[in-house]
Amino acid sequence: MEIADVLPFLAEHRRGVLATHRAGGRPQLSNVNYGLAGGVIRISITADRFKTKNMRRDPRASLHVTSEDFRRWAVVDCDVHLGATASAPGDAGVAALIDLYRSINGEHADWSEFEQAMITDRRLVASLHPTHTYGQRI
Repeated sequence: MEIADVLPFLAEHRRGVLATHRAGGRPQLSNVNYGLAGGVIRISITADRFKTKNMRRDPRASLHVTSEDFRRWAVVDCDVHLGATASAPGDAGVAALIDLYRSINGEHADWSEFEQAMITDRRLVASLHPTHTYGQRI
């Protein structure tokens, strides 16, 4: 299956299971919400979580996405790029998080409140660049 064939399926959905690699080699699985833009999967994550630490050490991950009826599914193996951690209003990390939020949810009721929450949570954007995919009934 070609990556281009899976992108419409990924665009239909916004939830998946992210698999990263623990130091010992076993997978670390995390439920995530994601956005898709230009063939890149973007996820808001916190700097202190194990999935983030795993991707810093090994910048590869896989995302598993299913249809609501669980009959169609896709796995996308990806190379990962971690953006800057939000640390001040208007910085690169905050700007990336605002862009991601807008692409998924539209406008926020209070961007100042959003920015402060992203800084307090130490959030950043993980960009997943698909390299391989497989699935069923896509």
